[in-house]
Amino acid sequence: MPSRSFQLHPPPDLRLTLGYLNGGTGHPTRPASTTETWRASHTPDGPATMHLVVREAEIEATAWGPGSDWALEQAPDLLGARDDPDAFPVHHRLMRELKPRFRGLRMARTEQVHAALIPVILGQVVTVKEAHRAERRILETYGERAPGPEGLMLQPSPERLAALRYEDLHPLGIARNKAQLIIEVSKRAKRLEEISQLTSSEAGARLQSLRGIGPWTTALVIGEALGDADTVALGDYHLPNTVAWALAGEARADDKRMLELLEPYRPHRRRATMILKLSGLGAPKYGPRSPVRSFAEF
Repeated sequence: MPSRSFQLHPPPDLRLTLGYLNGGTGHPTRPASTTETWRASHTPDGPATMHLVVREAEIEATAWGPGSDWALEQAPDLLGARDDPDAFPVHHRLMRELKPRFRGLRMARTEQVHAALIPVILGQVVTVKEAHRAERRILETYGERAPGPEGLMLQPSPERLAALRYEDLHPLGIARNKAQLIIEVSKRAKRLEEISQLTSSEAGARLQSLRGIGPWTTALVIGEALGDADTVALGDYHLPNTVAWALAGEARADDKRMLELLEPYRPHRRRATMILKLSGLGAPKYGPRSPVRSFAEF
């Protein structure tokens, strides 16, 4: 099993840096800690499982599987080597207080577009609980065991998903439009993976050329695959309210107002929104919560 070590200053907090990623599968019974985690994913060279340990500023990475060399080569980028959390500007008392607390949050760059796309598509216009339920069902039904000693499961490969029909995904509680989009992006996976080498604007244009992929999906995928610290998810149900409440004391806002408040934080607007979300801040809630729905209703 190959391994490597490298240094990052400041060192990443693995729970903060990798915990928000959509692509890849973590250990089912040992969630990421600040200093140790597991991650399994498909790479251009095949499946790989990686064990990461942080000791002060030094990171030790060990990998298993055909994609081990690729995973180890990419490990510094995965942990935010291209990112500089200390460059985050502070223009508000709250941000000045939160910045040291989230110094270990580095913008991970996975270069795995398909892996990021599938969970985000499942999360379109549903509750988080509904999205996670659908993702878990796909993993259990079409996933495969990852290499290595831990028994992790891999997200279904693009080839596996591309061969499915809507009728295969319907029993998992996935609506027709999402099922068709998952199958379509899986068929185009190789072409879509190329966007990891484009600029954020070029990558966004290519993603949004596909029917069913809009600004919200694009921002989340670009943020993860390219490690973009500035992209902002427009069209999010809660994010504008969270930003407005934290930075201006306004309980409700739209995307335009959110972007106005985030402008001083460019080119770290995504980091600003992540820090606010991770801090647990949220605008007052008015009205009932959206219920978790049964697919039988559709």
